[in-house]
Amino acid sequence: MIVAVIGLGTFGAKTAVRLFEKGAEVIAIDKNDELVDKIKDRVTHAVSLDVTEERSLRSVNISDVDVAVVAIGDHIEMSILAVTMLRRLGVGRVIARATSTLHEHVLQEIGASEIIKVEEEMGEIIASKIVAPHVMQRYNFSAGYSIVELKLGKKFEGKTIVESKIRQSYNLNVVALQKKIPYIAEDGKSAYRVEINDCPMPMDVIESDDIIVLVGSEKNFNKLFADLVEG
Repeated sequence: MIVAVIGLGTFGAKTAVRLFEKGAEVIAIDKNDELVDKIKDRVTHAVSLDVTEERSLRSVNISDVDVAVVAIGDHIEMSILAVTMLRRLGVGRVIARATSTLHEHVLQEIGASEIIKVEEEMGEIIASKIVAPHVMQRYNFSAGYSIVELKLGKKFEGKTIVESKIRQSYNLNVVALQKKIPYIAEDGKSAYRVEINDCPMPMDVIESDDIIVLVGSEKNFNKLFADLVEG
């Protein structure tokens, strides 16, 4: 997969590097030579150019990319022009960062395939950490639905999955269970290894340090979180 990331601020640079680490061929683009130089050894190609100039974009074969990410946040006009140019040059999938409702609306109107609202999503993450500190990771995969990794703690300690009644009480499905298994290392010291059960059975026991992976609606997760706080 070939991905172009346009705008190498904190969000854009992080996105570009992580995509490269995950095996994508990444073209990182910004007008700022310093930002381009900083990332050049961590992506496939890093180039300094003005994305509002058609000739400049054609010089990096932008039409050949599978996905373009417009990560520009501070300059809304530049963001809009970049999306417009990418669509004109035939890029099929354009993911754009929006910093306001108006910005989001304009990006949708000019043909952005997907909109990322970084500030809004970060606010949601921070709020979740405050309300549900037992949550390790949270992934929103559809409107109102999430996959959540969390520790259930003492409330469910020693219970089997069926005894916990997580599905019956909260309408949440258990999709994986991560356990720390103690063992004696070669040097004779106690150590732990992590084992992931990606097909947990009803009689599997939940320990307080286990990380359980659940999938379900936000409403049902909020009910579980409230009970965990009370417990």
